[in-house]
Amino acid sequence: MRTFILMVIDFFYRPFAKLMPLQTFRYLACGGGNTALDIFLYWVSYRFLLDEKIVYHLLFIPVSAHIAALFMSLAVTFPTGFFLSKYIVFTESNLRGRVQLVRYFLLVSICICLNYGFMKLFVEQFHIYPTIAKILTTLFVVSFSYLTQKKFTFRAEASAK
Repeated sequence: MRTFILMVIDFFYRPFAKLMPLQTFRYLACGGGNTALDIFLYWVSYRFLLDEKIVYHLLFIPVSAHIAALFMSLAVTFPTGFFLSKYIVFTESNLRGRVQLVRYFLLVSICICLNYGFMKLFVEQFHIYPTIAKILTTLFVVSFSYLTQKKFTFRAEASAK
């Protein structure tokens, strides 16, 4: 599967070769695909599974459908995002897999907080339709995520000589 994904992504890289490094293109392709999956799963969860209503009360706090849908889509896109990043995008990292996974979890946790904050702001304060708010939120979070993955989660440490 890895070989097939790399073959497809690298085939489409040629026109972009002068604009960006291969790793950046692979990140955009994998991240874009995972983000599209996330937005689609969010929309299905919000619109059809949760029926756009308050889901339940957690510790006496109502959980809105637009927030519950974030976690539902995350259940699928967390593992797919990690594996795409580890085996397709940041393959030169020599960090142990569990270190990468812990760091990825920390990054995703921060991104969840950013997503939560932006969604609350856009939907409840600015009254933007939740799916549009999710797209806007994603634009902010993706830049932060790429830089963090490259410089922290999957960084390649210099070998000791």
